[in-house]
Amino acid sequence: MSGNRPESTGNPLAHAVKLARETVPPMHPAGRPFVFGGLAATLVLRRFSKRLGVVGALTTAATAAFFREPKRVPPAQSGLAVASADGLVSLIEEAVPPPELGLSAEPRMRVSVFLSVFDVHVQRIPASGVIERVAYRPGKFLSADLDKASEDNERNSVLMRTEDGHELVVVQIAGLVARRILCEIREGDKVGVGSTYGIIRFGSRVDLYLPPGSKVLVSKGQRTIGGETPIAELPSAPHSEG
Repeated sequence: MSGNRPESTGNPLAHAVKLARETVPPMHPAGRPFVFGGLAATLVLRRFSKRLGVVGALTTAATAAFFREPKRVPPAQSGLAVASADGLVSLIEEAVPPPELGLSAEPRMRVSVFLSVFDVHVQRIPASGVIERVAYRPGKFLSADLDKASEDNERNSVLMRTEDGHELVVVQIAGLVARRILCEIREGDKVGVGSTYGIIRFGSRVDLYLPPGSKVLVSKGQRTIGGETPIAELPSAPHSEG
């Protein structure tokens, strides 16, 4: 009889916790101080007023949602540059990469993605390769959807070389509300496509500069999913870059 017993269904509570972990996105470590601070403030407010406690709890929940870092699965196809951020494609145009990277002044195709406060705000690596340069530049805090935000706003620029030898430039740009850019990679780091490398608080823009000969696969006004949406098909052989 014992050999024919059905397998145990396990602990229902443990199963529920597992489902919750698979459904609710984890939080980027940069958000922990804000969420823990919000929880503490909520407990204090609740002592004075239940209504204030509810407001505090909702604000804390919204903060946790802002710092969410969902799991993403990059395309299996090789030779692509994927989106570095969730958001709306606001510009597709030729532009000169940030001068602090030391590249030539020859314009390259640039795809800009605008992030609202409701979008996932972590940034992801567009292709597997090696980080060659990281350069931070202070600046203004204009609205990130303006054309001149790429030139005037505070930014952090990353130059990487893909496994196929292409140069890709990714630029984190602060916005009207965003006042903090966090970049967690350094020169010489080997990185994988779709992996998280930074975050911008709160509302911002990310520019991706493509190598010559790339075929852009998105349109202005299209929404992107960081780490998953193909932005461009890279040329089969690297051009002379830099």
